[in-house]
Amino acid sequence: MRSVSDLLRYAGLLALAALVLAFPQLAPDAFILSVGVVIMSYAVLATSWNFVGGFTGYISLGHAAYSGLGGYATALLITRTGMNPWLALVAGAVLVALLAIPIGIASLRVRGASFVIVSIALVLITLLVFQSWGALTGGSNGLRVPRPFGEGVLRPEQHERFFYLHAALLALALLCWWIIDRSRFGAGLKAIREDEDKAQSLGVPTFAYKLVVFVISALFTALGGGLYALWFGFLDPVFQFSILAGSYLVLMSLLGGIRSLFGPLLGAVVVGYAVEFFKNQYGDTQLHLVALGVLLAVVVLFMPEGVIPALSGQLRKLRPRATSIREVSQAELAAQRTPEEATR
Repeated sequence: MRSVSDLLRYAGLLALAALVLAFPQLAPDAFILSVGVVIMSYAVLATSWNFVGGFTGYISLGHAAYSGLGGYATALLITRTGMNPWLALVAGAVLVALLAIPIGIASLRVRGASFVIVSIALVLITLLVFQSWGALTGGSNGLRVPRPFGEGVLRPEQHERFFYLHAALLALALLCWWIIDRSRFGAGLKAIREDEDKAQSLGVPTFAYKLVVFVISALFTALGGGLYALWFGFLDPVFQFSILAGSYLVLMSLLGGIRSLFGPLLGAVVVGYAVEFFKNQYGDTQLHLVALGVLLAVVVLFMPEGVIPALSGQLRKLRPRATSIREVSQAELAAQRTPEEATR
């Protein structure tokens, strides 16, 4: 018989799924629906980042490089080869994942602050390359991406379709994260996160494990970047390869809970809505950066593990504590005695 906590967890999942499916019909206008698409895109990217950050503890500020590469790979395959947009999306993500193998081999040899610096260097290099290579990428003028549903589909309907596509990709990423979390592979990754040297001494192939999860993270990030490119219809190197965008992913995961399944999703809802709200209310001012900086400081100071782990800890405190020695009645003791003991 399932416990009450399991039933509550399943009920919460069903409620979340129902809310996501109903959102396009509940949105009052096309702008709110477009904000929903942006938030779902953030959720996909933050969950993809969490494969590396959550499992291994390696903090990457340059994950925007993989989303940008995924977007440009998808767009160039469509415009240069005439490939079907959905095939281009998958093929572009696979190409980025293959590119992530040598990048991971080089960057995963360092840890801590050195890995952060390498990740920043990666996104800056890709920015310079895609800005300078104007003949292929359009450079600073940007690159227009053909819309997969054609120009005859109105923008509200485009938003609705892409909202569901992002939701499906998010569900796939969450399922993959959940499977890894409960596997032997996931146990090895968690051992790396807690103490990499000790994990290696116990026989965990630490470098191979890190490289595999790094490539998985790059694959989902590239899928998210490619899907966003198909929705938005335009790519700009400054926006696509932004350290600030990579910092958003870290903030989202930290806010919700870097080691939890739904932590990045919660963080994406809060941070994504806050970013869009401040941009809509205050235009091109940098007030949203100040607000997000304050939010990050509050999380680090008061909820260093994130919102979901903090709330889970408070709920555990409210539950009745199990005693180490259970009270047993005389009848139960008599029933547990063997026939030989009863005749003594």
